[in-house]
Amino acid sequence: MERPSDPAAGNRQMLKTIDVDQLRPGMFIQRLHGSWLKHPFWRSSFLASEQDVERIRASAVESVEIDVRRGLDAPPADRRQAVDPGGHEASASVGAAADPDPATGAGSRADAVAGPHAAADLGSELTRARRICQEGRDAVEAMFREVRMGRMVDPAAMLPLADEITASVDRHPGALISIARLKTADDYTYLHSVAVSALMVALARQLGLDEAQCREAAMGGLLHDLGKACMPLDILNKPGQLTDDEYMVMRSHPEEGERLLRHSGLENAAVLHMVRHHHEKYDGGGYPARLPADATPLLTRMSAVCDVYDAITSNRPYKEGWDPGESLRRMASWKGHFDPAVLKAFIASVGIYPIGTLVRLSSERLAVVLEQGPGALSAPRVRVFFSARLRRQVLQQDLDLWAPACGERITGIESPRQWGFRELDKLWAP
Repeated sequence: MERPSDPAAGNRQMLKTIDVDQLRPGMFIQRLHGSWLKHPFWRSSFLASEQDVERIRASAVESVEIDVRRGLDAPPADRRQAVDPGGHEASASVGAAADPDPATGAGSRADAVAGPHAAADLGSELTRARRICQEGRDAVEAMFREVRMGRMVDPAAMLPLADEITASVDRHPGALISIARLKTADDYTYLHSVAVSALMVALARQLGLDEAQCREAAMGGLLHDLGKACMPLDILNKPGQLTDDEYMVMRSHPEEGERLLRHSGLENAAVLHMVRHHHEKYDGGGYPARLPADATPLLTRMSAVCDVYDAITSNRPYKEGWDPGESLRRMASWKGHFDPAVLKAFIASVGIYPIGTLVRLSSERLAVVLEQGPGALSAPRVRVFFSARLRRQVLQQDLDLWAPACGERITGIESPRQWGFRELDKLWAP
């Protein structure tokens, strides 16, 4: 039997480029043409299902490369050019658009849909945020359930949720972030991922990152704790302090998460790095690899800040969450833990006094922060409701502290627990 002089050439002849309207379930997709932002998948090659075909046709992808050795071939009438033995297309694809600039992503689907969404007031966006949190909680729980049942996860299934989170943050940066912080201890594991995703998007916008990085930030936030699905439930939900052995088990969740995602076909290096290294510290004292700052990409350094902030401001099985304003102060005091520039940008994105922070005013009245002021981090909009001097409630009044005629200023942060305010969120998120 005569062997081909170039086996690799024979393999390349099995790769064919076809239009997406010629794509059929059962074909093996070797490559989706164009920037990864142009399509809804996080895998570079896979056997197409009917749902996959529908999603590709609904995207901006115009052509794909199929491997006929691993799936169905295109019918003769549908065939485009094959890849010749030299690895080049024999002729230009009729009607095929050129790939976008790999550096800028020009022409990608993200560029078509990205950009500022219509701004929304806090009240209307809180309604959307509650729905996104519920849908997000269910989606993350379903993903964890698949892992616990020994099934492979599909990271691409989280893309619509990531897009919704991004749109909400663009409409009103504080709404979803604040609502997601109000999770119960029972919901923490699942809503934590939604909250971190929203915080990552807000921080990415603050830092001026491009759309590709913003999307990676959103997806990295949603997927960063997937490895916790591999943790024993009695350790994950333990109401008390972990033993040394239990803590070592929990420390394995970043590596487990990366393993699960690689096994699922995820190849995005930035997201995989976030998942594995979101517990690294700026001074190299984190885990699992004790990476120094210069070996930790920006998105991973961002995830370290967002993960800790949501963790310490949320109610968890073993502790109540801290006030958001006080949490920022404590984080700023942890020298060597975070990238200082990233933490500074994070504070700018959520505000020195985040929504829901209890503050004392110069009039000795207490107020809860409603929204950030225009350009003044220290002068948000607040809702006055209590007299610290008289220790009694007063008629509620909303104040724009940035307004010259207001005459009030914040003199400090107060602890809701010390004042006995158990349902402070009802003042700003009724």
